[in-house]
Amino acid sequence: MKRVYFIFALLLIVTFSQAQVIVNKELSLMGTDFTITVVAPTSEIGQLYISDAVTEIRRIEALISSWQETSETTFINNNAGIQPVKVSVELFNLIKRSIAISKLTDGAFDISYASMDRIWKFDGSMKQMPRDEVIKISVANVGYNGIELNEIDQTVFLKREGMKIGFGAIGKGYAADAAKALLIQKGVAAGIINASGDMNTWGTQPNGSPWRVAITNPLDNNKAFALLPITDAVVTSGNYEKFVMFNDIRYAHIIDPRTGYPSQGILSVTVFAPKAELADALATSVFVMGIEPGIDRMNQFPGVECIAISTDGAIFTTKNITLDLKK
Repeated sequence: MKRVYFIFALLLIVTFSQAQVIVNKELSLMGTDFTITVVAPTSEIGQLYISDAVTEIRRIEALISSWQETSETTFINNNAGIQPVKVSVELFNLIKRSIAISKLTDGAFDISYASMDRIWKFDGSMKQMPRDEVIKISVANVGYNGIELNEIDQTVFLKREGMKIGFGAIGKGYAADAAKALLIQKGVAAGIINASGDMNTWGTQPNGSPWRVAITNPLDNNKAFALLPITDAVVTSGNYEKFVMFNDIRYAHIIDPRTGYPSQGILSVTVFAPKAELADALATSVFVMGIEPGIDRMNQFPGVECIAISTDGAIFTTKNITLDLKK
């Protein structure tokens, strides 16, 4: 009988040692809303892990921010057309990957978009369409081909004065990837980094079920039209709130860096990818390319899937995706 009690006690110890709780925290980082979720043995330990993730995200922001005067990115922009700037390996590689995505998307994604003049306003103050010549001038300094990388010296040079780079369409995803990698290194078995729609997940919920994401119906923000399991990264971008109408044509807030004109025809894009950085960049790219060429291009990326919703509510997906449509 003592042996039975002893075995039962051991089973209780093992069970309790494996108990896990979900801990999350909402906060403002990188100028947007973040929600960090971790699976941990206790709430207290989970909060410590979240603090580690916040520190890492703030470190990334200090590196890539174009509005912080001390960042490497600001130093690059301030030396456009003047001289190359030596940067850290981390920033050099991020810029290198960004240029690679630009090439793969025919310039639909371009970190030199930051050079554009802000002639479009989506706050209700814009009353007439900008003139064609003004739009053309606005993108005169945009073009990823003007970013020169020197692998040997590890320098970045913006060839033309007035050029700027910015990571608004990739930075949150990169920060989510970095925070996830840090937490995995620290032994966190599962979690979610949600950077205002840029989500990166790993592991499973404590009950063993996968994390799932609800795809918002852009025609009714209070409803979801699909619920999908996620194992890596998913990014959803929407154009259903920031837009202007001229001559019955809808002009949304995501601008084509090649032309200076806003993207048209799409309300929402959701991209699933191995990394949030890639999903972030590709979601913007689909908006700029348009639904048919965008979906076609996403079908050519290994491990990438996409859902796009047109302005008339039609749903388009890449070939391998299956929707669990909600009524």
